[in-house]
Amino acid sequence: MSLTFYWYPKCGTCKNAKKWLDEHEIQLKEVHIVENNPSKEVLSELYKKSGLELKKFFNTSGMKYRELGLKDKVATGSEDELLELLASDGMLVKRPLVTDGQKVTVGFNQKQFEETWL
Repeated sequence: MSLTFYWYPKCGTCKNAKKWLDEHEIQLKEVHIVENNPSKEVLSELYKKSGLELKKFFNTSGMKYRELGLKDKVATGSEDELLELLASDGMLVKRPLVTDGQKVTVGFNQKQFEETWL
């Protein structure tokens, strides 16, 4: 199995997730989320496959999110507006974002990774 692993290499959560995936010998195609932010179309597809609310895709603890005051926008924005925002800046996307093309995980939760990727 090979996963696409959208991450920010300086992110501690991303490093923990990568370490876990490496320990389980899961092949990764690493994508630096700031240098190669997923397009609106890719994000839309990942969102639909994830089964999660779109707001779960936002890095709500990030400086960029707070700087832009997105709390109210995320609560009231349309799906199209929110996907545009996410596609505009990789620092707004919760990381890591992991997919095999069918399943998607957002963030790192060891139990969720065990259930999804093992």
